[in-house]
Formats: sequence, C-alpha cells, structure tokens
Amino acid sequence: MTAKERNEMSPESDSLFEFPCDFPIKVMGRAHPDFAETIVEAVRPFDASFDASRIETRASSGGNYTGLTITVRAVSREQLDDIYRALTGHPMVSVVL
Repeated sequence: MTAKERNEMSPESDSLFEFPCDFPIKVMGRAHPDFAETIVEAVRPFDASFDASRIETRASSGGNYTGLTITVRAVSREQLDDIYRALTGHPMVSVVL
C-alpha cells in the first residue's frame, strides 16, 4: 500500500472540514448569571485562543433558558469531539448542537 493510499483511508480524510477552521457550536442551558463564563471555562482547555467576546447570547422567549453560539478554532476532529464531550457532560448544559 502506498503512502497516498494510506492517507486516503485515514479517518481524517473522512472529515467534511478542512482543519484548522472556525467552528460554531450552539450550547443551551437553564438561565444562570454565570452560564456564559462557565462555558468559556469548559472550552478554554481545548482552545487556548478562544475569544469569549465573540459569544452570541440569546434568552428563550420565557427567559428560562439561555442559548449561546460559541466559535472555536478547530484543529482536529479529536479536539471537536473533546469539546463536545466536555460540554454535553457539564451539569449546566442541556443541549449542544
């Protein structure tokens, strides 16, 4: 098998993204004054350059939930998987898209 054939069969070649790239993630949870700051703290270990000033925040119509759109600098599929695991496992997070 040639190096080119091995590269074509690698899991990275199955990716729909070219890394590195900016990748938006939607995070929803119960309204809490520290929700955005908590999400920043959960993401920073995986993206040290994460810019918290770019977070888009939306309250639900009833005000019970907060939705955030965060944009991370994705460098690999593994990094994105780690971020999703950290967010979905966090007790303040209800949904991650």
